[in-house]
Amino acid sequence: MERSLELANMTRVQEFILLGLSPRVNIRDALFAVFLTLYLLTLLENTLIIYLVYSHSELHKPMYFFLGNLSCLEMCYVSVTMPSLLVGLWIGSYHISFTVCMTQLFFFVSLICIECTLLASMAYDHYVAICHPLHYPLLMRPQVCLGLSLSSWLGGLMVSGVKTTCIASLSYCGPNVLNQFFCDVSPLLNLSCTHVALMELVDFISGIVIFCGTLLVALASYSAIGLAVLHMASAAARRKAFSTCASHLVVVGIFYSAALFIYCRPSRIKSMDLNKVLSVTYTVVTPMCNPIIYCLRNKEVHAVLRKTLHLPRC
Repeated sequence: MERSLELANMTRVQEFILLGLSPRVNIRDALFAVFLTLYLLTLLENTLIIYLVYSHSELHKPMYFFLGNLSCLEMCYVSVTMPSLLVGLWIGSYHISFTVCMTQLFFFVSLICIECTLLASMAYDHYVAICHPLHYPLLMRPQVCLGLSLSSWLGGLMVSGVKTTCIASLSYCGPNVLNQFFCDVSPLLNLSCTHVALMELVDFISGIVIFCGTLLVALASYSAIGLAVLHMASAAARRKAFSTCASHLVVVGIFYSAALFIYCRPSRIKSMDLNKVLSVTYTVVTPMCNPIIYCLRNKEVHAVLRKTLHLPRC
C-alpha cells in the first residue's frame, strides 16, 4: 500500500528544458547568425552533391554511390539537431515535450549509427579498389553496394529503436533540465530517477560494438591499403592512392575522435560544456565539411560541376 502511494506521488516528467549551446545573451545573436549560415550551407552543399551523383552517369560508381548516401545522411543529421540549436540561441533555454525529445533522440541515434557503418563501407570500398583492383567490379557490384547501404540504414534504425525504447521506459520525475542543445543519451540518463545500471551497461556495450566495431573495419582497411601503397613501384600511383584515401581518413578521424570521447564511456558521467563543443563538431562541422573534403576537391566531381554550371574548363 505504501509503495503504491509512493509511486502515485511521483510526477512523471512531461517535458524537458534544454539549456542550449550558450547561456551568454551577448554572444547568442552572433552565434545564431553563424550557425544558421552553416546550416543553409550544409543543406546546399549536400543537395548539390546528391544531384550531381544521381544525375550524371560519369559518377555512377560505388564510391560516389556511398557519397550520395552520406550526403543524404548529413542533410537528415543537421535537420535533426540544428533546429534545436538555433532555437536555443534565439530564445535561450526552452521547453521540449517528452514525445518530441524521444523522437529527436531516435533519429539522432539512428543517424549516428548509420554514419558509422557508411564510413566503414566506404573504407572497404577503398580497400577493394586499391588492394584488389581486378576483382573490384565483382566485389563492389551494384547489388553489393545496395546491400551495404540498406544494411547501414536498417541496422541504424533497429539499434536506435531498441535504445530509444529503453530510455523512454525509464522514470523521469525531476529535475528535467538537460545541459545540451538537443536530446542526447547521456544527459537523459543523468535525469532518470530509477536505477539505470543495466541501461548504462547496454548503452556502453552498444557504443563499443557500433563505434569501435566500425572503426576497426576502417582501420583494418587502411592498414591493408597502407601496406599495398608502400609496395607500389610507381611514385605517381602512390600519390594517387594516398590522395584517394586521405580525405576519408580526415573525416573518420574527426568524427570518431569526438564520438568515442562522448559515447564510449559510462553514460551517467555528468554532461559538461566540453561535451557540447564536441557535439557541435560531429553534428555541425563534419556535415558541412564532408562535401568539400570528399567531393568538391575531386577531379571527376569538378568536371561534372563545371558542365552543370556551364563553366569553361580550366
